[in-house]
Amino acid sequence: MARVWRAGCIIRAAILEPIRAAFAANPALPNLLLDPAVAASLGPGIAGLRATVCDGAACGVPLPALGAALAWFDGMRSARLPANLIQAQRDHFGAHTYERLDRDGSFHSAWGRE
Repeated sequence: MARVWRAGCIIRAAILEPIRAAFAANPALPNLLLDPAVAASLGPGIAGLRATVCDGAACGVPLPALGAALAWFDGMRSARLPANLIQAQRDHFGAHTYERLDRDGSFHSAWGRE
């Protein structure tokens, strides 16, 4: 897609070439952030993005796209996320079960509905 867009679509952004190169080098790349060149190019801008989102929040200026981008980036580089609340809600309302970090298997709780 990046190769096609780069070669003639209305979207002729410089960012498309590193994306094309990353997937050309590793067609099975599971996530663009795992490409060393892409990861290195993003690193210097993260502090500025974080400061911008913080300043916007402090001034009461909504920055939903920038805030979401930062949250996504932080989530993608985290080994563990606070998804346990989501798992608990899914189990409570739909008995979807949940996994634990301290033992193998799937678990279901009554969640106060005894």
